[in-house]
Amino acid sequence: MPAKGKHRRPKSSPLARRFVAAGTGGAALALPMIGATAAEAAPSAAPAVAQAVTAAAPAAAPAKAPATYSVVAGDTLSGIAQQHGVSGGWQKLYEDNRKAVGADPSLIRPGLKLTIGGKAAAERTSAPERADRSAARTATQAVARTPTYANNLDGWIREALDIMKQHNIPGSYEGIHRNIMRESSGNPMAINNWDSNAAAGTPSKGLLQVIAPTFQAYHVPGTANDAYDPVANITAACNYAADRYGSIDNVNGPY
Repeated sequence: MPAKGKHRRPKSSPLARRFVAAGTGGAALALPMIGATAAEAAPSAAPAVAQAVTAAAPAAAPAKAPATYSVVAGDTLSGIAQQHGVSGGWQKLYEDNRKAVGADPSLIRPGLKLTIGGKAAAERTSAPERADRSAARTATQAVARTPTYANNLDGWIREALDIMKQHNIPGSYEGIHRNIMRESSGNPMAINNWDSNAAAGTPSKGLLQVIAPTFQAYHVPGTANDAYDPVANITAACNYAADRYGSIDNVNGPY
């Protein structure tokens, strides 16, 4: 029994015989074997594909466009921010709309357009438009600040004092008024035709009785080039007095 078993040829399985027979029939009959091999290999490739799909980053969501809100009576930035869920609260809403709101966040007028979720369009206004508005605002402010002086002795002195301040010329209302009353009694057309200056051909003129050479030498820019003009006369005389006496306030007699 052991000897027979040692030389016994192993039986081929029916599947093996069919495979051999198919192989002898030609190369075309071997194709099913290749296909089966590929089918068996396919499951190992599937996890790699799944991993690639899993690793792919999700598409970014489109950015939300800013919304525009029109202020109504009774609105506050805090209330609007809360109503629209603004991240950062009223401070963020104010920062995004600072140009439109202005310097005081508590003052928002009905009809004002606020941008929620982005910078306000006011900040994107072109430079020429901003420059035009700035120039108009500056001009309006300048007109509003320009004082109006009465056309009398009080108004002339006050206007002269403002001009003197711009040119650092010392003098007070009292000092100017006192000297005017002594020199001309407040008459801007006063002229002295009898003293030595008049004899020399240069009579003293105006509120503070200034001769022509002195007026020209101490004329203050921005005032009329006329010694009879009240403001021009006062400022020129005070400029001269400051140069010679330190101030018109120090003058208490002929100068």
